[in-house]
Amino acid sequence: MKTKVKTLPYEQVLALPRPRPKAPRRPSWLLGAAIRLISAGELRSVGFSASYRDMDKIGPKEPVLILMNHSCFLDLQIANKLFFPRPYGIVCTSDGFVGKAGLMRALGCIPTRKFQPDTALVRDMLYAVKKLKSSILLYPEASYSFDGTAISVLMFPEASYSFDGRATPLPRKMGVLLKKLNVPVVTVITHGAFLRDPLYNMLQKRKVQVRAEVSCLFTPAEIQEKSVPELDAALDKVFSFDNFREQEENHIAVTEPFRADGLQRVLYQCPHCGREGHMEGKGTTLTCHACGKTYELTPTGYLKAQEGDTEFPHIPDWYAWERENVRKSLLDGSYLLDVPVKIAMMVDYKAIYRVGEGRLRHDANGFRLTGCDGKLDYSQPPLASYGLYADYFWYELGDIICIGNQDVLYYCFPQGGDVVAKTRLAAEELYKLKKQGRKRMNPDLDGSK
Repeated sequence: MKTKVKTLPYEQVLALPRPRPKAPRRPSWLLGAAIRLISAGELRSVGFSASYRDMDKIGPKEPVLILMNHSCFLDLQIANKLFFPRPYGIVCTSDGFVGKAGLMRALGCIPTRKFQPDTALVRDMLYAVKKLKSSILLYPEASYSFDGTAISVLMFPEASYSFDGRATPLPRKMGVLLKKLNVPVVTVITHGAFLRDPLYNMLQKRKVQVRAEVSCLFTPAEIQEKSVPELDAALDKVFSFDNFREQEENHIAVTEPFRADGLQRVLYQCPHCGREGHMEGKGTTLTCHACGKTYELTPTGYLKAQEGDTEFPHIPDWYAWERENVRKSLLDGSYLLDVPVKIAMMVDYKAIYRVGEGRLRHDANGFRLTGCDGKLDYSQPPLASYGLYADYFWYELGDIICIGNQDVLYYCFPQGGDVVAKTRLAAEELYKLKKQGRKRMNPDLDGSK
């Protein structure tokens, strides 16, 4: 998928008018039917199937909240297959509106910004459910997170795309949203979608069958009976999965000769020599060019050293080790990102604007972006967000680290190697450390402020 891009001077982009908020629209039945028709071939190619549980608890015209894990672009086609002709709107990242705002609104999409406080989003979701009698599909993970019938809204509750195949942490107090909406909650967990198209693999698709488990998790009565922590705990249980473990246990073979391409984006640090930035995933192997150690990515998804011990056969375990190393470097004060970047901005839905070059710095004080011949100097503290909008091959433009606020988003394209995964880990761990420190300083804080 591509997006509209323009090149303009930084100061000219800053002066552009911002889009006015608009209320959600009823999704177009015709567009939903068109998506279903267009998607049919690809879904057949993956042998898509679905199983259902407790869906008889939901009326055919009853608005629902759909919570779905988000693995790849196929998820949108799966959602349409599962829920059409029940119309549904999608809560999606605001940059998905660029160059096609009219189309997205016709699909019932509601824009929001990843990891940004957004009271307007809750208002829009309530409007869709209460006024339009719509259901909602929402992906807080990826911010993609689509007539007398009900309109549905689909929501992906994970905080971001999975880099390592495991579920990403859900936002806390999702239960508050469930109580506000007070509609049935439907969960969709896909199997095989991540293995077919993992984010690191440059959009190269594998031959993997895909299925989905669809379940009514809560009725409105059950939502009101449970506390917010109980609702959050139930969601955590549903959204606990490990795609690579599932692949290993079920002997799902990925035989493509490119299956390790780009794997260094996730596994950037060598567990044998400890060096960073020297890994290369190519073909079926992952090699450290600092010490020479090479690992084969087997067809069933585990790593095997060609010589010597295999430190981490399981990819998520390797990634967890990297996370712990990042946390240690934050604690001892040695963590630092300081890389040259190409800079783009989003201030409206007309285009993504290339504005020049600069440097992105990240340390215990948060992010600082400078550039555009000295005109740009933006800082973002660690507690601004619990997560980081980071992506690989974003809109086919390149790997990005995105920072910003409700007024402007800065898309930074690092020119200093594979730093995206480490930076996301650092942003997440730094937030936790700062939050813990804040609570120690003020025990009365409950973590919600």
